[in-house]
Amino acid sequence: MRIVVLGAGFGGLELTTLLSEEFGDDLDLVLIDKAEGFVFGFAKLDVMFGRATADDVLHHYAEIVKPGVRVVRSTIRSIDPVTKHVSTDAGDFEADILVVALGADLDPAGTPGLVEAGHEFYTVAGAFALRNVLEEFEGGRVVVGVTSTPFKCPPAPSETALLMHDLLNRRGLLDSSTVSLVMPMGVPIPPSPAASAALLEAFAERGIEWHPGKLITGLDPRRKVAQFSDGGEIGFDLFLGVPVHRAPAVVLESGMAVDGWIQVDPLTLETAFPDVYAVGDVTSIGTPKAGVFAEGQAIVAAARIAARLRGSGPAEATYDGRGLCYLEFGRDAVAKVDVMFRSGEAPVGSLEGPSAELVGDKVRFGSSRRSRWFGDAG
Repeated sequence: MRIVVLGAGFGGLELTTLLSEEFGDDLDLVLIDKAEGFVFGFAKLDVMFGRATADDVLHHYAEIVKPGVRVVRSTIRSIDPVTKHVSTDAGDFEADILVVALGADLDPAGTPGLVEAGHEFYTVAGAFALRNVLEEFEGGRVVVGVTSTPFKCPPAPSETALLMHDLLNRRGLLDSSTVSLVMPMGVPIPPSPAASAALLEAFAERGIEWHPGKLITGLDPRRKVAQFSDGGEIGFDLFLGVPVHRAPAVVLESGMAVDGWIQVDPLTLETAFPDVYAVGDVTSIGTPKAGVFAEGQAIVAAARIAARLRGSGPAEATYDGRGLCYLEFGRDAVAKVDVMFRSGEAPVGSLEGPSAELVGDKVRFGSSRRSRWFGDAG
């Protein structure tokens, strides 16, 4: 029985690892991704703010060696969820079980003026390119803004504003600079009132201007202003944007998407198509679009696929909507946010920190995944 996994992010890597660990060489799994390698989302900020190099954070897919797993680096051209046929530049693949974990595509050009007048920090290329931009920035009005919803990693804009303040302070530019954060939510992290309160306190302490409930709809390159959805605007010398998010075109063309994203059973991750699962950012499951949630969903999908492979009857594993993420507060401190999204219930979340001790906790989180997914080569 062949399993084809599309996308090697948190979800695809965790599902592949779990099935390889259980079935070894008896597994027949193909993992397909077009990228050269994997970069943790939080590592993009490390490169952007000069704390790591691009080579430090890129983990090459070619180095994955797992029993029963074939890794194919190629662009996916079409997906037929009925026949479970996948066409790629490296050839066609027939699946008995198909898992779609392709994440969300980012479209900076989807916001007028962003490419011409601003910078985005959500793609790997965009974040890496900003390293030099920030090194050369001589101060002024910095605006961190969100251009669409939903968007990946909701804490990231707040982290960026705080780390930008750190950078300006370190270089003695605060007297001639301001940092503003524009977000569509009323608070920075709605599921966790404690985390939101801590962030708002940090913004106030540092003088970071907070603009809640506003979405950036465009940038005017001539006047150097960002325009709000409510008709207002804010001037900038440096604009750092969260670009428009969309399901990948190959997913939209496949007929799997409803209202822009793949709908799944929130407990089982099954799609409307038999033996087709979807996990992570490409779905409309209702959890934030973040790697830890994709990982949790992949664990459930893997358990259900494993039960099928063993022939042990229906799997009982269900997804609980829990996710844990780390939040950079600047000043060498990190917080940990634990949130739960149960279907039909209001989300709840807790906060630990911020503290210097949790910096090491975050490092261990990343290293444990690198070891599991990439082995010693990671």
